Amino acid sequence: MLYGMTTLDSLFRPRSIAVIGTSRRPGTIGWQILDNLLTHGYGGVVYPVNPQAHAIHSIRAWPSVSEIPDEIDLAVVVVAAPKVLDVIDECGRKGVKGIVLISAGFREIGGEGVALEAELMTRIKRYGIRLVGPNCMGILTTAEGVSMNATFAPNMPPAGPISFMSQSGALGVTILDYASEYGIGIHQFASVGNKLDVSGNDLLEYWEDDPETRVVLMYLEDFGDPRRFTRVARRVSRKKPIAVVKSGRTGAGARAASSHTGALAGTDTATDALLAQCGVIRAQSIQELFDIAMAFENQPVPAGNRVAIVTNAGGPGIIIADALEGAGLMVPSLSPETQAALHRVLPAEASVRNPVDMIASATAEIYEKVLSIVLADDGIDAAVAAFVPPLGIRQTDVARSIVAARGQHPGKPLLAVLMGRDGLPEGKARLQGAGVPAYIFPESAARALAALDGRRRWLEREVVEPEVFDVDHERVVSILDQVQSEGRIDLTEAEALEVLEAYGISTVRAIKATDEAETLAAAEEVGYPVVLKILSPDIAHKTEVGGVRVDLADEDELRTAFREVLVEVQRARPDAQIDGVLVAPFIEGGVETVMGVSLDGVFGPLIMCGMGGIHVEAIGDVSFRVQPVTRPDAREMIESLRGKAILRGHRGAPPVDEDALIETILRLSQLVGDHHRIAELDINPFLALPEGGKSLDGRIRIQSESERDTNRERNS
Repeated sequence: MLYGMTTLDSLFRPRSIAVIGTSRRPGTIGWQILDNLLTHGYGGVVYPVNPQAHAIHSIRAWPSVSEIPDEIDLAVVVVAAPKVLDVIDECGRKGVKGIVLISAGFREIGGEGVALEAELMTRIKRYGIRLVGPNCMGILTTAEGVSMNATFAPNMPPAGPISFMSQSGALGVTILDYASEYGIGIHQFASVGNKLDVSGNDLLEYWEDDPETRVVLMYLEDFGDPRRFTRVARRVSRKKPIAVVKSGRTGAGARAASSHTGALAGTDTATDALLAQCGVIRAQSIQELFDIAMAFENQPVPAGNRVAIVTNAGGPGIIIADALEGAGLMVPSLSPETQAALHRVLPAEASVRNPVDMIASATAEIYEKVLSIVLADDGIDAAVAAFVPPLGIRQTDVARSIVAARGQHPGKPLLAVLMGRDGLPEGKARLQGAGVPAYIFPESAARALAALDGRRRWLEREVVEPEVFDVDHERVVSILDQVQSEGRIDLTEAEALEVLEAYGISTVRAIKATDEAETLAAAEEVGYPVVLKILSPDIAHKTEVGGVRVDLADEDELRTAFREVLVEVQRARPDAQIDGVLVAPFIEGGVETVMGVSLDGVFGPLIMCGMGGIHVEAIGDVSFRVQPVTRPDAREMIESLRGKAILRGHRGAPPVDEDALIETILRLSQLVGDHHRIAELDINPFLALPEGGKSLDGRIRIQSESERDTNRERNS
């Protein structure tokens, strides 16, 4: 059997487990793992392995795994790192199919640990063993008939539809505690540690076809293989929701970038872009991750984003409405028919628009009636029931009424916000047990509903492959080869525009001139009015050194501008090499946008679009996606811009051709996918016009030799 093609059932559905390195001393990791397996009713056979003990936990102990007379599916290994390789050999000879390696002392400590981990990988490949870890806290499953807690966490969570992967063992303990406390049902859990073999991508593929896993949660510190994650997550997220907390959000790498795109592509930008393209919900904290999980555990996906609020206090209703609209959801007025029905059951002082404020006298029975009326409104897709306990009304009674209302309208999500401490645990427990997620804070409910609505939009999104255009590939290869042969990494603007043109990206006609006479002749050729730009390999942003003049109407203006530009640029950058100027036609109207590419060392090329011009970095109204970009990706990039109203016609201006913007993004994606040497690319501005668009300026930098070596090593 080929290594890597075996199922993970040996890990999550083993018929027998050997705990190698277990101890007779309570409080040790080895003892705790054995105790967890026994206490929580593991459905298979357990074999403690300890050469110094005859029995542990009243179970016969074996001196080594090789002396166990029966087959062993899974070994949980808790021995010192120097002894691990011998244990692996023994397990391999025994025919053990899966190993959970709790032991630390490998790559995470550097030095000898790196070499030890490399040898560990060699041996598990030799034996065809699937391994979780090293340096992890273990795995568990609540599946009926298995009930395996092979971790050293003190709690076993309730059974449910959620499978969870954590890259952090310490955080894994907290996660399981949280799941137990809040009654969140876990099907399988894996702490993957160093991810030597079994990775998050492997688990995603395993859970993809697992009928008992309906929701996937992940805590990630890195993606491992982002390209594989993209392929797998895009596929899995069509079948079941995936929510992720990704740590490591900050960094200073963008400060060194020379292009606008590189400067705007911060450390966390690629993560946001990748997850958005995969339909993965990103949570900002573990708390938010579980808020989302509570909603996905039992709630349906809404048909739209229109939410009703039912409350017994005006203040919380306003807070919830603000939180919902801040999360991108709508709080519309209820239909006249719904309002009339509410008037019949509520006192005159109540508000029946939306939020529905039933006032403090609302009883549990009124909650059920009002929620049923509101959820029956065809203009409402989901509801939030909020309760602040007044005197004489118990949360448990209100919780029972909320559950009853949900039973009448199971096709619409219903979330609860229980504010106040009196009876809170009992009320939350009743709601959670009946499949209604209950939150303490309005913002938690808003985030959860927004995640459900995001799931709806992802499922409605068309599934397409990246488009392939007819382009002049060889022309670009020739240009890049020439630049590289001359020992350069920066293309001239003329070369950059030629590269863009070869891939069907509309550009202005720009003519290079080296003196005043050639400049005047170029202007006659392209036609007045013209733009004049300095041409220098040492100057990235020409406007900052006085190197650009626009709307030059005739020969006299052009002659004056030519002389002024040379003087100003030489004054600002006396060290710069001046290769001449570019003369191009001046185009009026349209909206300045920016397009670009930045090569991320982990994710590969990032494609950017946004509102352009000289203030692009200050404004920062841009959107990113990881290459390859599809048409729906490109459409979402434009939709996410704050300045999209300007693109669609503002103050009487005509709307721009968005299809031309989308096609330019797609052609850029193909360009950098075909030519991996491109490290940074800017089109600023790309002038979006009512019909089509034009690249007015272009910058391209290819990778240096050291960058190419680094990327080759990283990808090998």
